[in-house]
Amino acid sequence: MDFQWITEGVDFPDIDQSRIEDWIATVARLHDRILGPLTYIFCDDAKIIEVNRQFLQHDYYTDIITFDYSRGRRISGDIFISLDTVRSNAEQIGVEYKTELHRVIIHGVLHLCGIDDKGPGEREIMEDNENQALSLLGL
Repeated sequence: MDFQWITEGVDFPDIDQSRIEDWIATVARLHDRILGPLTYIFCDDAKIIEVNRQFLQHDYYTDIITFDYSRGRRISGDIFISLDTVRSNAEQIGVEYKTELHRVIIHGVLHLCGIDDKGPGEREIMEDNENQALSLLGL
């Protein structure tokens, strides 16, 4: 497995990288995908809005931006996660930060597996897949 874990402007989150990598590989396999290189970039709100403006022409904060380099069944990508937004979202919806962080980590992988969340009914499908993945971790 080819994972890269990077931080920009934040401390590395308290996660078990080895366990998370195995979990991601399992989720990918369950979606009939093969893991290629994945890079996670944990950042702050200042960085995520910069990326959002520069690459997507969106002028708002978000918890995750996924750049998809997948080919066929082999998934690959760069996944930016704003720990600031993850924390504020967790507080807003009343869940533990750790749970929300793991939800966002797998959200990017599910996008790479071909699951969208913008069209009618797609958000519910994404949430079902997130919940199934989180249950594999006992969250």
